[in-house]
Amino acid sequence: MKRALASGLVVVQIFLLVALLLSPHGTVWPVNGFVVATAIALIAVGVTLAVQGSTTLGPAMTASPIPREDAPLATNGVYAVVRNPIYTGLMSGGLGLVLIGSSLLHVVVWAALVGLLAGKTRWEEQMLVEEHPAYSDYAARVGRFLPGVGRIR
Repeated sequence: MKRALASGLVVVQIFLLVALLLSPHGTVWPVNGFVVATAIALIAVGVTLAVQGSTTLGPAMTASPIPREDAPLATNGVYAVVRNPIYTGLMSGGLGLVLIGSSLLHVVVWAALVGLLAGKTRWEEQMLVEEHPAYSDYAARVGRFLPGVGRIR
């Protein structure tokens, strides 16, 4: 059951990301040079965070929220700044796509992605607390998606 739920969450996450990429463009706000530059910056930051997060995890990397058994807890590199840099990267890149997309559909899909990643994170962190006794202290020091924001007390 646990693995089926994890797989389902990953499938929905991929669906939402593809929806952000393929949704038709709208005209809710003007897509001028400033909007495009901001979107490109957000996408670049997102890709950078996701790649650095994935690279830092090494053998602990998995798309599933279920942590790999006996994998070390990553608290170095970008994980010293935020606990979930890959998810932060997906949200940042997704926001860039929303800006370029200029539609309410993009906004709704991105909000669904943020909600999914927030819920997935909470579940994943419960398992990390069980797997790694040091996780609680780490989560009290480091923000969930943004530096200093979402620390667990």
